Amino acid sequence: MYIDIELFNPEQFEKDLKAKNLNKLSVFRQVLARGHHTLKERFEAHKNATHYVTQRAWLIDQVVLQVWREHASDFDFNTTALIAVGGYGRGELHPYSDIDLLILLESPIEDMAPIERFLTCLWDIKLEIGHSVRTLKECEEDAATDITIATNMTEVRLLNGSERLFQAMQAAVSPGQVWANKTFFSAKIEEQKQRYSKYDNTAYNLEPNIKESPGGLRDIQTVGWVAKRHFGAKTLQDLQQHGFLTEEEYQSLIEGQEFLWKIRCLLHMDAKRHEDRLLFNYQRDIATFLDYKDDETGLGVEKMMKQYYRTAGEISTLNDMLLQLFKEAILHAGTPSTIYSLNKRFQVRNKFIEVTHDKVFLRYPFALLEIFLLMQEHPEIKGIRATTIRLIIHYNYLIDEVFRKDLRARSVFFEIFRQTEGLTHALRRMNSYGLLAAYIPTFGSIVGQMQHDLFHVYTVDQHTLFVISNLRCFTLPEFQDDFPFCSKLMETIPKPELLNLAGFFHDIAKGRGGKHSELGEKDALEICLLHGLSDNDTRFVGWLVRHHLLMSDTMQRQDISDPDVIKAFAMNVIDVVHLDYLYLLTVADIRATNPKLWNDWKNTLLTTLYHRTVAFLRNENGQISDRQLHLLSTRKEARNLLNCSENKQINTLWKELGDDYFLCSSPKDVARETDAILNLIAPDNTLVLERPDTKGGTQFIIYTPVRDYLFAEITCFLEQENLTIVEAYIIPTQSKYTFSSYTVLEDNGKAISERGRVDHILQGIKTAIIHNKSTTFSPIVCHIPREIKHFSIPTRVTFTQDTGDNHTVIKVITTDRSGILSRIAQAFLTCHVRVKNAKIVTLGERVEDIFFVTDYENHALYSAVQLGRLRQELSQLLDKDINVN
Repeated sequence: MYIDIELFNPEQFEKDLKAKNLNKLSVFRQVLARGHHTLKERFEAHKNATHYVTQRAWLIDQVVLQVWREHASDFDFNTTALIAVGGYGRGELHPYSDIDLLILLESPIEDMAPIERFLTCLWDIKLEIGHSVRTLKECEEDAATDITIATNMTEVRLLNGSERLFQAMQAAVSPGQVWANKTFFSAKIEEQKQRYSKYDNTAYNLEPNIKESPGGLRDIQTVGWVAKRHFGAKTLQDLQQHGFLTEEEYQSLIEGQEFLWKIRCLLHMDAKRHEDRLLFNYQRDIATFLDYKDDETGLGVEKMMKQYYRTAGEISTLNDMLLQLFKEAILHAGTPSTIYSLNKRFQVRNKFIEVTHDKVFLRYPFALLEIFLLMQEHPEIKGIRATTIRLIIHYNYLIDEVFRKDLRARSVFFEIFRQTEGLTHALRRMNSYGLLAAYIPTFGSIVGQMQHDLFHVYTVDQHTLFVISNLRCFTLPEFQDDFPFCSKLMETIPKPELLNLAGFFHDIAKGRGGKHSELGEKDALEICLLHGLSDNDTRFVGWLVRHHLLMSDTMQRQDISDPDVIKAFAMNVIDVVHLDYLYLLTVADIRATNPKLWNDWKNTLLTTLYHRTVAFLRNENGQISDRQLHLLSTRKEARNLLNCSENKQINTLWKELGDDYFLCSSPKDVARETDAILNLIAPDNTLVLERPDTKGGTQFIIYTPVRDYLFAEITCFLEQENLTIVEAYIIPTQSKYTFSSYTVLEDNGKAISERGRVDHILQGIKTAIIHNKSTTFSPIVCHIPREIKHFSIPTRVTFTQDTGDNHTVIKVITTDRSGILSRIAQAFLTCHVRVKNAKIVTLGERVEDIFFVTDYENHALYSAVQLGRLRQELSQLLDKDINVN
């Protein structure tokens, strides 16, 4: 019998128990504490998780058995068995894993006191015990009705007691008694599907659950459960003897399990409790412990997570392959096969494609790509047979420089992009099996590549595939209601394959240093030319890759109501064809970066930018490309709506409002608001209106006497109402009044939908303005989410001068949380700064707000002293409640 004296010394333990000066419970606690300390030291020295989990299970065995023996007189060992269940039954215990015990009885007992004393003792010595007490009959009944219990019964280990009873229990819950093999397998497959759905069917979440997420430890365990129950395999290695695992695949599973076990051990130690979520606040500590270093290629934590995602991907692929093999062996054994030929290399068996013989890829290497093209051309094919998947993975090594120069391979690869169906599925499979990384080495560098922030919620390779999936959705009738404009536009583009290629290459240079859009353009140009794309089409794809951020940057960071901004953007876009492709790529890219980023407001901004640019490029409907002509046109149309060609009051008001008002207002808005302002009852009255027909958000218009605290009070009130301000502008008039606008969204990213809430906000704004005569206020203080605390960003403030419009542009980068604008407003108030316009940009945990400001005399801020004070005030207000990195 194996005894680890350093971990648990039975002789010394017996002496300590008999010592009169020592309390028995203290002896147990001390031996556990020493044992766990020894295990931790060994782990820190050697980083061997397999040793840790097996040695801890052995340590717990010794302690539990000692407690069991202490209560030996209470039990009849001929009719009782003490059994380890679950992970403990497998002999695997992480630092804070559950210690599950089954006390098996031959028949019911009336006196439960002995069992209660035994369990109480275990709890008293600080063991986290999960337990069940069942008779033999109850085991069979419970296992028959509950798949979880039936599964646990496959992972059992007799610690002490009746061997006869233990074997009887195993026989009672065997496939011949409960959960026949086919039923058990089908139930486990359904269980895995439901588990996957909880994690969005991806292993690539920012904070994965290393046990339950796709590609996690549970995937390995699922394979083990089926193997044990159907094949009688006690270990994964036994599957080699049954022909289900190759030596290489077995080693891959074991290495993946060791890596995940290592992270799980560290998670438990860092959290000091049972924790399987690889949360942000643990990722950096674990990366440091595992010696992942920051350098010019990236952060250490990003490298660790890249290894995690690649490991999870490999485990998920092996899980899928093995379960498909099991399905054929368990569910379809003896079922007649329906086979038809596709060509001399491939055939379809029961709707799954397979090679005609196992040397196909060796003799015809280009067939490694051809199989995916055939699946696109034959959508009735459900998938690839597991034996063929194994061959694809095995023969990946054939994809070398010679392969990449093979005209057949090049033709097939680009033909995959030209297909009208199945592109997303083809690329996902090719990525899972390692083909994309092998054929396009630069793509291999982004596989599993994460960006350690809250803005990019997927790895770069998964984001890329989501972009292509989004582009595909624009072509499908079932998504027309979700993307009406994109679907309509997609029908007009002449070569959709160019859009798909741009989507594939747009982020391929992420993580290489330098501007990834420029580096990606070079990759796209080179690969497109090598694959025979025409010069014009190649340059077009390259242009899309280089400029894939142009439209979103313009939409989020510039004033798209300004004709000069539209003109500059249009000059970059060149023509409507380039604009069409760029618009579709931009929508697909934003939606694939983070599902929470896309909302009605961004849709409105992007669509507005598109239509204004189209109008400029085509000069449709007398579109005014010159700023002054645009102002004249807006005023003329507004006069027509007001039914007056000349009016002294209107002329005076419009002169006071100035040009900025007309740039950001439609003729309908001007007419409606002019009428409302001129009909104010008292000269000092405040007017608060909702601007109708604002798409994507709710816009509030305010016309009120100038007060320095207006921006501060209004932003504070709106934030207190849990509204997100996405755009604001303040137009000082030439009189004592100021005109301002605030566009807001609810927490769900949509405009305010209830009329009553709109009225409440209108009245609240008016009350905040009229009844608060103070020049000071307190910004709101809100709870800061855990994720934001971890990704806190030091506030950075930059100033640029716009001499043409006589204002200063302030860019504030800081950590996103509620109340940001009201804090910024307080700094402006303190430093006597007046806001003219604001662009609100949130990128995950990062805020990049842009303010166009003047002093109280409506002049740009030129004083170095004033700018320095403003920077200091902003930094102090924005950083005081977070720990910046």
